[in-house]
Amino acid sequence: MTAPRAVSALTPVLSGRPRLVVEREFAAAPERVWQAWARPEEMVRWLGPVEWPATRVEAVLQVGGAWRACLTARDGSDELWQSGRYLDVDPPHLLRFTFRWEGTNHEDGPGVETIVTVRFERLAGGRTRLTLTQEGLASERSAGGHAYGWSSTLDRLEEYFHAAGDRPCT
Repeated sequence: MTAPRAVSALTPVLSGRPRLVVEREFAAAPERVWQAWARPEEMVRWLGPVEWPATRVEAVLQVGGAWRACLTARDGSDELWQSGRYLDVDPPHLLRFTFRWEGTNHEDGPGVETIVTVRFERLAGGRTRLTLTQEGLASERSAGGHAYGWSSTLDRLEEYFHAAGDRPCT
């Protein structure tokens, strides 16, 4: 059975800035899904939307540790760098980090920092429900772009698990 596609919802937060929620189910145990988010050598294989796949990922997975990723246009014409710091690390249940774009070649530009929370919930049959929340987005337009980016990224993660032959664990 194919996992349902991401469900996105944009809701305002107290700051008046949009919040994005994306939910996806994976046919893999939370420990396996967590591992894909915790290891840079795995992240580089699925992070980024299909048009802007990651070509470099660095991460020190601990509270206060930094992460950084380079997304490169499929045609090689441009790069987008993103980075942040880990705020909460609770394997295999929760990952929370800051997220910002570096440079000026992204619509959010420098100075816009958001908070991303990823929850990994164990489901029956060795499956995982991943819920990603991104808070403090610059605008509704930015939230729409991030909704597409995260949905495409999670499609790539699902394909990565399939290609690696990952199966549900009970």
